[in-house]
Amino acid sequence: MRILLVEDDQAIVETLSEFLESEGFSITSKSSEKPAIAAIDAAPFDLVLLDVSLARGSGFPVCKAAKEKDVPVIFLTASGDENSVVKGLDMGADDYITKPFRPRELVSRIRSVLRRSGAESVLLLGNGVTVDPDRGVVTKDGGEIKLSALEFRLLMAFLNHRGKLMTREKLLEDIWDIAGDFVNDNTLTVYIKRLRVKLGDDPQNPQIIKTVRGLGYRMD
Repeated sequence: MRILLVEDDQAIVETLSEFLESEGFSITSKSSEKPAIAAIDAAPFDLVLLDVSLARGSGFPVCKAAKEKDVPVIFLTASGDENSVVKGLDMGADDYITKPFRPRELVSRIRSVLRRSGAESVLLLGNGVTVDPDRGVVTKDGGEIKLSALEFRLLMAFLNHRGKLMTREKLLEDIWDIAGDFVNDNTLTVYIKRLRVKLGDDPQNPQIIKTVRGLGYRMD
């Protein structure tokens, strides 16, 4: 998912970009109105994260440019700036979040808006495998694959970090069972093997969940 981040606070840009990229998003950042509009005109984006108050220009023309291309917009607003929120929503903004915000809450808002806009729906993994995150359904060549809850969480951990190296420690952190089922390093090996088999991903030459020798795994 390609996100345009329009924010003039460089510290926020750096922190937020790093976090969102770790969640599997591709981030382009602009700090002012005109470059942001030019970026929207020049390249396709799946969503715009937009600070209302910019040092150079305003966020509202950027919102207008995005909505003309049917790109979803989430406004980043200062606490208590009700007028900006109302104006942004009237212009067609899809959601807003007030600063300071928790990064994981923002990611949840982003995914919700992407689902509503249809940008994040059924994903094609290759080898005839598709994943519908909203319905929790995985298919291969049109037939549904039955995954356990932990297998599905493991698959979603890879999907949410596509293109990124996933260490075993990070995977264990992401799939830890809140119900209390014990997941250790050996269990992880078993689940990855089972998941590969169910996806039809040859364990000897995997193409979906790839092994990075000595480091972990990666889904391209």
